Amino acid sequence: MFKKFSALMLVLCMLMTFFACGKKDDTPSVYYLNFKPEQDAQWQTLAKAYTEKTAIPVTVVTAASGQYEQTLTSEMDKNESPTLFQVNGPVGLANWKDYCYDFTGSEVLGELTSTDFTLTEDGKTYGIAYVIETYGIIYNKTLLDKYFESTFSTVKSVEEINNFESLKTVATEIQAHRAELGVDGAFTSAGMDSSSDWRFKTHLANMPIYYEYKDRNIGSTDAIEGTYLDNYKAIWDLYINNATCAPTALAGKTATDAETEFKTGRAVFYQNGTWAYDALSKAKSGTGLDDGEFGMLPIYIGANGEMNQGLCTGSENYWCVNAKVSEEDIKATLDFLYWVVTSDEGTSALANEMGFVSPFKNAKHAANPLVEIADDYIAAGKESVSWNFATIPSDNWKNGVGTALTQYAGGSGSWESVEQAFIQGWKNEYAAAHKQ
Repeated sequence: MFKKFSALMLVLCMLMTFFACGKKDDTPSVYYLNFKPEQDAQWQTLAKAYTEKTAIPVTVVTAASGQYEQTLTSEMDKNESPTLFQVNGPVGLANWKDYCYDFTGSEVLGELTSTDFTLTEDGKTYGIAYVIETYGIIYNKTLLDKYFESTFSTVKSVEEINNFESLKTVATEIQAHRAELGVDGAFTSAGMDSSSDWRFKTHLANMPIYYEYKDRNIGSTDAIEGTYLDNYKAIWDLYINNATCAPTALAGKTATDAETEFKTGRAVFYQNGTWAYDALSKAKSGTGLDDGEFGMLPIYIGANGEMNQGLCTGSENYWCVNAKVSEEDIKATLDFLYWVVTSDEGTSALANEMGFVSPFKNAKHAANPLVEIADDYIAAGKESVSWNFATIPSDNWKNGVGTALTQYAGGSGSWESVEQAFIQGWKNEYAAAHKQ
């Protein structure tokens, strides 16, 4: 009898242990899957501050560069899935809409300066942009001034660099006289591994998309025509043939390589954006450029009217709250976001630590010289280039273009393959994404 009783108690204990282990703690919590590796440390600090203030646990996990979508898919399959995540625009929303909570009526939505910074469908708001960013060709003023002052330079001031031909002249003359200027190349290496290739298969690819959309007066398309692919080739050739390394070496180059080449003065030009400031700043990272040395040019590709072109400004960074987590976690996440965009700690971190221009009423001015340069272009009446790459039909499209660019640079592929990946790849991926 005692043995039977003991066995019964053992089974009951095991069941109690099983259910206890399988049950989620009732304490509300926040889990943020962060998109931006360059701001991981700042988000960790901010999360810790909020937890100390409210006793609400906030966990920040940062996906590796170029791996966000894969990481998000993996994390959403877990019991403890992210309560806060990001989509990159309408295409990203289409993939994750079923997981997106409607922000309508929330305090954080009321803090936006404009509904232009939302992802809205059917009267519901599924995403909130949290940072407005700008990219172009960042340059080292000290090195560029050295070129202007040289006897071999045709162009004598940055004001004269206002179209593709003048940019090409400067780059090729720097490359030809790189030993005299003390640099390894006009441009940093265009690394084509996953940490860096997004700068070219997405951000640079935006240029031919932007001008085609502008000509056609559209905001998206099921079939890109490739009208400006010759221009895309021209700027890509300029990058890879006037760089710190041979085109054949690009497949093995990384984002860190390009960043290091620029911040150590081995290259004059570096395609990137306002988010790169912390990594490039001597004040922020210990090595790099002083604030007065930063400059940024538009990405000129030889399109008509580009003398009036500004920098590429927009957002692909939209916060979404996971509608499939508990109501308590949803509320905790909304409260955390409201604190981030209204409190002194949060707004200071966004502006001063992360260098963000944020579209919220209490946002502070970002302490970032690249942001100030972007503002100067707008003040001068230059036309900002919109971020149309948010309409790219899929990551597979980007990967196809990236592979074709890499093979072309390495000599194993033709430009026709790039065009095919761009045009036919777009058609195929759009059709796959819109199957009925």
